[in-house]
Amino acid sequence: MRNLSFMLTGPQFLDRSKDVTRRIGWLFAKPGDVVMGVEKSQGLGKGGKINPYGPIQFTNVRREPLRRMTDDVLYGTSECMREGFPDMSPEEFVAFWCKGHRGTSPESIVTRLEYKYL
Repeated sequence: MRNLSFMLTGPQFLDRSKDVTRRIGWLFAKPGDVVMGVEKSQGLGKGGKINPYGPIQFTNVRREPLRRMTDDVLYGTSECMREGFPDMSPEEFVAFWCKGHRGTSPESIVTRLEYKYL
């Protein structure tokens, strides 16, 4: 089973206030795939262990520009809630996302992964 890191949004994953995530890549993902949500899966250091959060199943997978969240404010506001950040504006979320994903911008095409907890 593949691991999917929630390093930047662990609390939202654990309290289940999040059911959508955006990723660079993940072009192979499709609805029905089951993956393990984990705290962190890369850069663990010598002897580091993966901390599993729990399995999820993708229910919808699509590619879209990150800026869709700011171009369509109603969509962006709804997506902020689904990402686990109900108090963030779409502009704040996009800035937060880009800061956590070096080399990205609002123009970046990302994979939007919608999922359910198993």
